[in-house]
Amino acid sequence: MAGILVYSEQTGLAEELISYAVSTGKAVTAITFNEEDAGILASCGADVCVVKGASDMPEAYGKALAGFIKDKGIEQVLIGATARGRNLAASIAGYLDCAMASDVSYLQIVGPDLICQRMTYGGLLVSSETLSGISVVTVGPGMFEKQEKAAGTITSLQLDADNRVKLVAREPVVKQGVDLTAADKIVCVGMGMDKEEDLEMVRQLAQSIGAELGCTRGIAEERHWLPPEQYIGISGQVIKPQLYIGIGVSGQVQHVYGVREAKVIVAVNNDEKAPLFKSADYGIVGDMYEVVPLITEAIRNL
Repeated sequence: MAGILVYSEQTGLAEELISYAVSTGKAVTAITFNEEDAGILASCGADVCVVKGASDMPEAYGKALAGFIKDKGIEQVLIGATARGRNLAASIAGYLDCAMASDVSYLQIVGPDLICQRMTYGGLLVSSETLSGISVVTVGPGMFEKQEKAAGTITSLQLDADNRVKLVAREPVVKQGVDLTAADKIVCVGMGMDKEEDLEMVRQLAQSIGAELGCTRGIAEERHWLPPEQYIGISGQVIKPQLYIGIGVSGQVQHVYGVREAKVIVAVNNDEKAPLFKSADYGIVGDMYEVVPLITEAIRNL
């Protein structure tokens, strides 16, 4: 029977993708390599297969999963747009010799067709594509909401691993920043700030409204004032908060791509022609060093 396959090693993202897949009315199968996640994923309405094999690397099962997809008659494959997910998606699509779209920003499944949109040329254009037959897409967090449904089944799935690549060592990635994708409010600082010590002024504003602190690419990768995890943009974090405040952010298209799903966008910049104003719901043209302390004081006096 035609259906949808879902995978992401990030449990929350997998729940979102399963919830959307279930809403289409098709049979949904989720795979996981972590037995502890099986019950969580099943509660979203998917039949969950816990993969068992000689390797604990998901990337080693691209060929085996391609065969599973063919045998089960699956039409669409939704995979989380993580580094690991993109690797596995490309492998599966290659073995199936089927259509694939990466990092889609819009997704709709209509019968055997998968309709999607994705940003191209660094966010300058939106490409609309319709994939027919077996198709694979990678999807980032925040596009769909988790929904609990009648629990699906949980079974084991024995697959043959490709052992040409072996894991010889594992070291944890040391992350210094916060998870901006889960933040409800974000204050973002841009290259309009003069010196690193002035970050404290913006932190005070963020604390006054219970927001997390983010930044543009230049602040993280050129000046190294904040960790890379706090960089927002097309190649950084793509966020979906209720409130985004850009302080000294010019608003180039690569950055706006990462904030465009915010419910309310506020821009503070002394350049009235800054591109961010075109995307903002509210804008203040003024010197951040005058405006930010006044806003912070006004909030604290509420």
